[in-house]
Amino acid sequence: MRKKSISFMLVGVGGQGTILASNVLAELGLNLGYDVKQAEVHGMSQRGGSVTSHVRWSEHVYSPIIAQGDADILIAFEKSEVGHYLTDLKPGGMVLVNDYSIIPITVSSGGATYPADEKLDEMLHKVTTDVHWIKGVEIAEQAGSSKAANVVLLGALAKLMEMDAEQWLPVITKRVPPKSVETNRKAFLSGMQAMSNIK
Repeated sequence: MRKKSISFMLVGVGGQGTILASNVLAELGLNLGYDVKQAEVHGMSQRGGSVTSHVRWSEHVYSPIIAQGDADILIAFEKSEVGHYLTDLKPGGMVLVNDYSIIPITVSSGGATYPADEKLDEMLHKVTTDVHWIKGVEIAEQAGSSKAANVVLLGALAKLMEMDAEQWLPVITKRVPPKSVETNRKAFLSGMQAMSNIK
């Protein structure tokens, strides 16, 4: 059954393809007949800083920005980033986490500590039990390129939303560089399959 509205928050680190993923989601929403608004926030993305993207689907979207505590789905392309944005998720909302770490300079220089998986899991389960982890980079490498990890997560998301690949693949084909279409198609389908196998 079609939902009246869905708010997606995508978070990651510069260079992970967060914006491409949000562009795919925005175009997909339009194709499905929703009004769509999209906004990005870049924090030093060229240097590996946080990148956040808001995508909202509804009958009428008046603002692209998702209010705190109003995101239906939180997608983290780098696992520690999920902890920074949990207050944006609705209680009981869905979380999809790429099981992959990019160690920030603050940690490598000794000024901070990278959170353990157990700590992240504990933080997540205080907000929701609808939590899904996927090894996006490993799956993308098997599909042909680690750079397609963002599309692996889109495939996993499609499965979690019980949507057909045929709704997504034309948008992905249009959005990625022509030379990487086949790799990205394979990455998307592999993400769907991987999420099917995780119970």
